[in-house]
Amino acid sequence: MKCKVNKKAAKELRKMLETPEAENKMIRVEVTENHGNHAHYAILLDTQKEHDVVVHTDKEIDILLDSREEFLDGIFVQYFYVPKEGFVVTNSSKGGHHHH
Repeated sequence: MKCKVNKKAAKELRKMLETPEAENKMIRVEVTENHGNHAHYAILLDTQKEHDVVVHTDKEIDILLDSREEFLDGIFVQYFYVPKEGFVVTNSSKGGHHHH
């Protein structure tokens, strides 16, 4: 499975991983809603489960993805400061996106 993160997102994800509640946990991107032709995503801290794939990104952040969820393959996690601050997860191969 593929997952990319941009530089700003990597910085923000690192901040999440440095918090006390992130101890022994990793970043997970999950699908919260699947609308058939697109999906909504969430970013959270979690531990690895049975069906998970650990994707090593080029920004040295490992991301947990559920291998059974096709909408997670090929996601791009970005972070924007404008027009409003937050993560945006897109999947150009599937047409899904979500502002987090």
